[in-house]
Amino acid sequence: MSTLVLEPIGGIAGDMTLAALLHLGAPRSALDAGLRRLNLPGVSVEAQEVEVAGIRALHVEVRGAAERHPHRKWRDIRELIARAGLPARAAGLAQAGFARLAEAEGRVHGIPAESVEFHEVGAIDSIVDVVGAALLIDALAPARIVGLPPPSGSGTAKSAHGTIPIPAPATLELLRGRTLRPSGPGERTTPTGAAILAAWTEEAASVPELTVDRIGYGAGTRRWDDAPNLVRAILGRPAVSDREAAWVLEANLDDLSPQLVAAALDSVLAAGALDAWIAPVTMKKGRPGHLFGALVPEAARARVEAEIFKQTSSLGVRATRIERRVLDRELVEVETAYGKVRVKVGRLGADVLNVAPEFEDCRQAAERAGVALKEVMAAALAAFRGAR
Repeated sequence: MSTLVLEPIGGIAGDMTLAALLHLGAPRSALDAGLRRLNLPGVSVEAQEVEVAGIRALHVEVRGAAERHPHRKWRDIRELIARAGLPARAAGLAQAGFARLAEAEGRVHGIPAESVEFHEVGAIDSIVDVVGAALLIDALAPARIVGLPPPSGSGTAKSAHGTIPIPAPATLELLRGRTLRPSGPGERTTPTGAAILAAWTEEAASVPELTVDRIGYGAGTRRWDDAPNLVRAILGRPAVSDREAAWVLEANLDDLSPQLVAAALDSVLAAGALDAWIAPVTMKKGRPGHLFGALVPEAARARVEAEIFKQTSSLGVRATRIERRVLDRELVEVETAYGKVRVKVGRLGADVLNVAPEFEDCRQAAERAGVALKEVMAAALAAFRGAR
């Protein structure tokens, strides 16, 4: 289950993404075979190694695509991709990218997406960039695609409509709802680059935890003073670890009955907390209070937070991300003079480090036999050790 990360270090554009995927090791044969299906005679992709800020990267250029007045309607590009018979995922990605572009351009110009006519984005080289990147992603087959926030750029640029601000209006529309980080001047994120991020990736603030397998760099043409003009593509697998992430949720309570605090403890455990506790604390002005805490897995965080607010008088909950290491655990049933009792066994590899009889099993057995609870617990431990 691999993850592909697109990191716009100095910017992102269609050609830069295509170059980064090729540099990462996506098969050139998949690109060439797919582009032949587009039926664009004389058009090819030329790749050249370059160095940007001391980093080896790939720069691509679409040859044979010179057009005097490049403009195409969105529906024409949609039909071109549909006729090509591309692999299903590649076709879906390419169509999704141009659909997002058409929607963004339509909002900027106040017209339906179906009526949008692309200018620079409708040129053959832009079509090849987007379709080519989609073909390479299909060949890599990542289960997940993550995009980091792109740089905004600033200033103005010439377009078919005249001088426009940077980021281009269509770029901003495409990134609506996502993070755009500040940067130096110039067009750092193009509409095709923004469409790739918006249509193909889930946003992440940083590279997710993973084991890195391959890395590729795609270079743009311009050079910036504040950052190398590169897109980095990272392909990796989920990191294997004997530690798991969790959250510690805490709230200070000084105006709630201890009985209600105890009831809240049961509620958060039922909501999915791994553990919960109440500790006495001294609060401001010497007031006695309680520290209410819970250890919570990521999946249950929202439910447990809601339960804390519901069951207590707290107006705020603190959250601290932590890691915990957990022994492999199993329940082993042993035979004692008082009946069967389950024993919880904690292992680290092949070593047994902790053994604890199940309290409820022991309590019930002690009541049935009319003996002390500690006697049943001792018998269960002896039975486990004897069996080993």
